Amino acid sequence: MNTAVAPADRLDTLPPFPFDGSVLTLGPSVARWAESTLIQPNGPRAGQLFRYTPRQLRYLFWWYAVDDEGRWLFQHGARRLAKGSGKSPFVAVLGLGEFCGPTRVKDIDHKRRLVIGQPVNMPLVQIAATAESQTGNTMRMVRAFAPKGSPIVDKYKLDPGKTRYYRLPEGTLEVITSSATAAEGAEPSLIIADETEHWKPNNGGDDLSATLLDNLAKSSSRMVETNNAWTPGQGSVAEETWDAWVLQESDQLIPESGRILYDAIVSRPDLDWYQPEQVRAELERIYQDSFWQDIDSIMGRIYSPKSKLSDSKRKYGNRPSVAEDAWVEPEQWSDLAASGTVVPDKEYIAMFFDGSKSADSTALLGCVIETGHVFTIGVWEPLLMKHDVNPAVVDLAVRRARERWRVAGFFGDVREWESYVQVAWPELFGDDLMVHAVPGGKNPQKIAWDMRTHVYDFTVACELTAAEIADGGFTHDGNAATTRHVTAARNDPNRFGLSIRKESPASPHKIDAAACVVGVRLVRRLVLASRAWKKRRRSGKAVF
Repeated sequence: MNTAVAPADRLDTLPPFPFDGSVLTLGPSVARWAESTLIQPNGPRAGQLFRYTPRQLRYLFWWYAVDDEGRWLFQHGARRLAKGSGKSPFVAVLGLGEFCGPTRVKDIDHKRRLVIGQPVNMPLVQIAATAESQTGNTMRMVRAFAPKGSPIVDKYKLDPGKTRYYRLPEGTLEVITSSATAAEGAEPSLIIADETEHWKPNNGGDDLSATLLDNLAKSSSRMVETNNAWTPGQGSVAEETWDAWVLQESDQLIPESGRILYDAIVSRPDLDWYQPEQVRAELERIYQDSFWQDIDSIMGRIYSPKSKLSDSKRKYGNRPSVAEDAWVEPEQWSDLAASGTVVPDKEYIAMFFDGSKSADSTALLGCVIETGHVFTIGVWEPLLMKHDVNPAVVDLAVRRARERWRVAGFFGDVREWESYVQVAWPELFGDDLMVHAVPGGKNPQKIAWDMRTHVYDFTVACELTAAEIADGGFTHDGNAATTRHVTAARNDPNRFGLSIRKESPASPHKIDAAACVVGVRLVRRLVLASRAWKKRRRSGKAVF
């Protein structure tokens, strides 16, 4: 592995383990226990004693590595590997080891560089997910390694169940899929967080993760995640863990935050998926540790007419991939982030508002007229807030924006917010605005810009903004909510071109802030083309 490569670009994230005694580890003791106790339940070695693969052993040794005082080197783990790489069997064995094996430091023989282990007192091993189906593979492997009548069950007098194992006097290995509130308060010895690419804000996955980590802090225990590559921009715990590891490897995290042991083998970014020879060679590298896998079978799945390329990239290339109809590439959007940019008071800006009080989200974004920098004034998300949007809070944000900056143009969608965009806010801004949403006709409007009657204008603006993002044409503040919305947006063809839409009408992944990015860039263009702005530029004086 080349650690000189930027962390986010590494194709293999797991460092080699030095087997020369320079790193103290309880790994050999744990490995001996597992390989002398457990019977392989399936695959080519079914019925034989379990054996770790070389990569699994390397991860195990790092996971149980300690400093000279016996403290863990890593407080958090993640194994993001391609589909079928044996993630579930590995963590099932890890969980059984924590349940019965010598997985805590008893003593260190510094002269011989040996770590002596002992079992956990009152072990509580939790296999956690936001839905029971996500824990199915791991718990199935636990039952397969430790069925009734097996050596481990008889030796440790375990009481096996479908979703829970007991061990006298007070040991439990269990599945938890309840809410974050129900999970609060436990003191687990190990948490296996299963399929964290599915742990998202819309299903409470972020809250569950935070609660479990708080529980671990009380017991000085640890969590290991398993996941496949995620769809970017959906706020999954898997993506957050990756982002934290990248910061760690870039020396941007303080030591007290705890180190993450991250295991991923990723396909090359320049891999041509339409060249089977290239794909086969890459799959052989990705699955080199998974001797049980049939590359021919995977190739058949990838090139099946029923397969989507984005799914194949995620599942078998282990690379986060957006849908084929994504509006923009997440990497392109992230490249534009300038999170340290401060918009000075009294700066000329444009604003755009897209509102909903209960179903969709509400967003208010700004754009600096001079530089084009896009920034988030507010995003209100009922699904995450667990209550409807309070109009008074949004109104206050608009009023504070007016007090702080010089708003040259402000458009707002009409639906559900008519009294604000047609009456209250026009009265607030008076004659300050350089451009109006509907400058003439039977019903002129200063701010009200009904997106239902401006399909052509919005579609053209979507295409222009997508091109600007691809070309690096402006910066933004890196706001997490806006990023989620932008990367959730999908192309929506109509008779005028490509607009944007949600991935499906019922999708919980909102795009209202993405619409505001498009809208606020449109308002800025109109301001720049206006007579009032050109007059200001010629005179060098403010027009307010």
